[in-house]
Amino acid sequence: MDAAEYANLARVEERHWYYAGKRELVRRWLRRAGPPKKDDVLLDCGAGTGRFAQDMQQDCRVLVLDDHEESLELLREKFSLEQVIALTGGDVPLPDQSVDYLTALDVLEHIEHDAAAVRGFHRLLKPGGVAVVTVPASMALWSDWDVSLHHFRRYARPGLKAIFPAEQWDLVYVNYTNIVAFPVAWVLRKLRRQRPAGDTTGRMEDKIPPAGLNGLLRWLFVSLAFWRVPFPFGLSLVLVARRR
Repeated sequence: MDAAEYANLARVEERHWYYAGKRELVRRWLRRAGPPKKDDVLLDCGAGTGRFAQDMQQDCRVLVLDDHEESLELLREKFSLEQVIALTGGDVPLPDQSVDYLTALDVLEHIEHDAAAVRGFHRLLKPGGVAVVTVPASMALWSDWDVSLHHFRRYARPGLKAIFPAEQWDLVYVNYTNIVAFPVAWVLRKLRRQRPAGDTTGRMEDKIPPAGLNGLLRWLFVSLAFWRVPFPFGLSLVLVARRR
């Protein structure tokens, strides 16, 4: 991401319904699939500002991985040097089968060869280890926000499942979420496409809604991320997989 986008993220991620809800639902999935124990190792890939990883330190040992210097600087302020891992030449400098849990929260869309990244997840996880992945969904929502964050794509459920092959992974859960916010986001992003290039005013991603609405959207985000009903669309996709 651009440096300005890291500043935006650090400003809103503590309270914004999307970021706070994402952290909560991933923690719940990890505890439901595990739960992580104190000696277990969790690798947070694309750790960004480190906000999610900070939450997980109460449950297990945490390692944070990123390849952007802006992120690495933030991570070194919050974690010990031994916990912060810089991606080197596209490779994660950790041994095979060395982590018990792996998270990639809105990360795969930044990676051109996402299937290769998932093969790396498989290498790093111990047999039976759990990966929790979130990605933005639906190319119909593609906008200047995706461009500014250097996304390669937004996902549909079949495409996300395809990069977690059945011979390597047991898929515990794959579903859209944020379905209630989808229609509003679709309309707003359609309207934004009419603005001049580079005009980021009015981006809903940069604004925290009023407290009541913010709380409701967060509750819906988290609650609907555990339903077994296969939703047809949503702002996001959540995938939980166990390594074979």
